[in-house]
Amino acid sequence: MTARPENIHQARLLLLLRGEGARSRAELGDVVRLSRSKLAVELDRLAELGLVEPAGLAASRGGRRSGIVRIASGLRFAGIDIGATSIDVAVTNGELEVLGHMSAPADIRDGPAAVLAQARELLGKLRARGIAGELHGTGIGLPGPVSFPEGIPIAPPIMPGWDRYPVREAMGQELGCPVLVDNDVNIMALGELHAGLARSVDDFLLVKIGTGIGCGIVVGGQIYHGVSGSAGDIGHIQVDDHGPVCPCGNTGCLEAYFGGAALARDALAAGRSNRSAFLAARLAENGVLTAEDVGAGAIAGDAVTLGMVRDGGRRVGRVLAGLVSFFNPGLVIIAGGVAGLGHVLLAQVRSAIYQRSLPLATGNLPIVLSELEESAGVIGATRLISDHVFAGRA
Repeated sequence: MTARPENIHQARLLLLLRGEGARSRAELGDVVRLSRSKLAVELDRLAELGLVEPAGLAASRGGRRSGIVRIASGLRFAGIDIGATSIDVAVTNGELEVLGHMSAPADIRDGPAAVLAQARELLGKLRARGIAGELHGTGIGLPGPVSFPEGIPIAPPIMPGWDRYPVREAMGQELGCPVLVDNDVNIMALGELHAGLARSVDDFLLVKIGTGIGCGIVVGGQIYHGVSGSAGDIGHIQVDDHGPVCPCGNTGCLEAYFGGAALARDALAAGRSNRSAFLAARLAENGVLTAEDVGAGAIAGDAVTLGMVRDGGRRVGRVLAGLVSFFNPGLVIIAGGVAGLGHVLLAQVRSAIYQRSLPLATGNLPIVLSELEESAGVIGATRLISDHVFAGRA
C-alpha cells in the first residue's frame, strides 16, 4: 500500500514541497505556522513513511543552521494521456519533474482492452529504463466525458466500447497503485496550472482543439467537473441548426465544423475538387489528407486552407466569447493538435472574443497558445494523482 500522510499538516507540507521544491525546516515553519516541535514531529513522521528526506543544511539565519527537507527522491508517479489517435506516457518524480516520456500512435476505437494494454506497454518500456520501480500513483486522461468519482467514461461520442468501462479499477489492479481518471482536457488544464502559463492564475479556461474540442474549467485553482462530469464539453455546442452531422448524433456542433476530423473532411473535399492546388498535390502524394495538411497549407499561404483556419477560428472564438462573458476568466489557453495551426488560428479566436465579449471581461484577458505542447496532459495527470496521494485520500 502506498504510504500516505496521516493528517492535514503532513499533507500541507507535502504539497508545499512538491510545488516549491526543497525547503529548510525554518522556511517550512514560517509557511505552515507550526511550532518548531510540532513541525519536527510531522517531518520526522513523513520521513519514516518514506515521503520526505533530508537534503543538507540551509544557510545560517544567525543561529544553528536549519536542515533542508525535500520530497523523497524515490517517489514516482505515472501520467497517461490517451487521445483519439495517440497515447502519451510519462514518469515523474515527487516534484513532478518528467524523468521519461514516450508517445505512440493509437486508435481509441480499438476499445479499452487494447488501448489500455498499449498504455501499459509504453509505461513498461519506461520502467525498463530504470527510472521507476514502485509507482506511487497513476493519473489517466481520456478523450471523452468521465464520471470522476467512479473513474469510468460515460457515453463518450468517439470511444465505441468504452461506455462505463471500469478504467480506474482495471488499471489499479494491473499497476498495483492508486489510479485516478479524468477527461483529457481537464488533465491538460492541471498541467498548465502546475507547470505552464497558468501557474499564477486561479481561474482560467484551457481549450483543446484536436480530433474533438473541449474546455477545461479551473475555478479557484480546482477543476470544475459539473454534476455528472460533462462540464466543458463545448465541442457539442450547436453553432448552426443546419450544419453537418457530428459524431455525437446532433447537427451543427462546433466540433463538426472545426475538429481534426472535420478539417480532414473539408480538406479532402477541397483536394478532390482541385479548389486547392496545395491539397490536391498532397492528396495525390499521400492518398489521404489530415488536419496537419491544412496547417501546412496555411503556412505555405494557400488561400483555401487559410480560409478553413480563419473560419474555424471565428467559430471557436464566438463560442468562447459567450463563455468569457459568463465565466470572466483570468486567462484563456488554446492547446491541442489543431492549435498547432498557430497564430493564424489564435488571431481569429482573439478577434471574435474581443469583439463579442463584454469589455469588462476582456479588458485584461490574455488569450495565448499553450507552451507545454504534448507534455501538458502527462504532467497534469501526475498532478491529479499526486494531489490525491499527498492529501492522504484513500
